[in-house]
Formats: sequence, structure tokens, C-alpha cells
Amino acid sequence: MAAYLNTLLFGIYPYIALVVLVVGTVLRYDREPYTWRSGSSQLLRRKQLIWGSVLFHVGVLVIFVGHLVGLLTPIAVFDAIGIGHGAKQLLAVVAGGIAGIMAIVGATLLVHRRLFDARVRATSSPSDTMIIVLLWLQLALGLATIPISLQHLDGHEMVKFMTWAQGIFTFRADASSYVMDAAFVFKMHLFLGLTILLLFPFTRLVHMLSVPIRYIWRPGYQVVRKRSEQPARNHIPAE
Repeated sequence: MAAYLNTLLFGIYPYIALVVLVVGTVLRYDREPYTWRSGSSQLLRRKQLIWGSVLFHVGVLVIFVGHLVGLLTPIAVFDAIGIGHGAKQLLAVVAGGIAGIMAIVGATLLVHRRLFDARVRATSSPSDTMIIVLLWLQLALGLATIPISLQHLDGHEMVKFMTWAQGIFTFRADASSYVMDAAFVFKMHLFLGLTILLLFPFTRLVHMLSVPIRYIWRPGYQVVRKRSEQPARNHIPAE
């Protein structure tokens, strides 16, 4: 049963999440281009947003690049340039730990702002609140993996996750077996990360894929108020 569940969560679920991510994102961009935005609430409360947003985005950017390079770069490349598994593990713990602390402090400010500021809460959709809370939990799980990683400074644990991630993208049928004996907190971190990818097309996170210059030639106009909500025009009766 444990092996079946492990295969389902880390051998099959990743493909479901990735397919929904790609197809859902394309369909949303094609069918609902004007929902493709960050939905900023800066006008409602600026100060806490600035601190929270800067810390969160800088931290998450470092974490994202670190995970992307660390997990998907072939192990042979690190061996060829002389970076040992232990050194890579230590770098991931230190850099990831600093970035993770920055990101979770920023996320905490953003969560507090969204839940406890009446104006921001009133203009937030359920998906807005859900995704920032899930991101906060994901950051917390990531930080919780650090004590376990410090017990494996030989880099063996990291190699398992690298092999799993690269196995998923190269369609290896046995990819899930590499994380079979991973610590529970690592598995939770992986599962929640995949779930966030699954939810990505249906949230404001899609704005991460936008390049601002695209809006210069985006056709049409954005409707910010329905016609029925427009004030009635004053008509001057004819004499």
C-alpha cells in the first residue's frame, strides 16, 4: 500500500500537475486574457505591502532559481565542474535558508495584511487568500527540511531528489522509487509544491509569466466597470 501511494503521489501526480499547469495556463491566456494580472491592492494599503512584497518576491526568486538549477542540472555536470555533493548540499542549506527566511517573513506580512485589513480582505477572492496561505505553508515546510538536511551533509539526500526530478522529466517509470524512503516533511514539501503547480493557472500566480512589455500591444480595452454600473447620463430636454 505504501509503495502504491508513493507511486501515485510522486510518480503519477507530477504529470497530472504539469499537464494542468501547461494546458490550463495556455487556455486562460487565450480565453481570459484580462484576468491575467497580479490584482495588486497597493492603493488600499501600501506600507506593509511594500515590505512584504519585496521580501517575499526576492526570497522566492532565489528559491525558485536554486530549485530549478539544483534539481534539474544533471549530476554529471556538477561532477565535471568539481562541485561535490556535500558542497552543493551546504550551499543549498545556507542560501536556501536565508532566502526562505526572507520569503516567509514577507509572506507573513502579506497573509496578515490580507486576512486582517478589512479593505484588503473585502477585495480579495478566495483563491487570493488560499494561494498566499499555501505559499506560506510551503515555505514553512521548506525551512523545516533544513535540520534534516544538516544531518546529511554528504549530499546523498539531495542526489535522491535530483534523480527523482530528472526522472520525472525523462519519463523514467521508477522515478518515484528514489523518494520512497525520504523523510515525511520532504514528501509533504514535494506534494504541496506539485499542488501549487496544479493550482497555478487558476490563481493570480499566472502574472509570474508576464513580461510587462507585452501589454503595450495587447489588443482591445480592459473593462473595469460593467455598463449597467455606469451612472446615468444627464439629458437636457429639447426646448
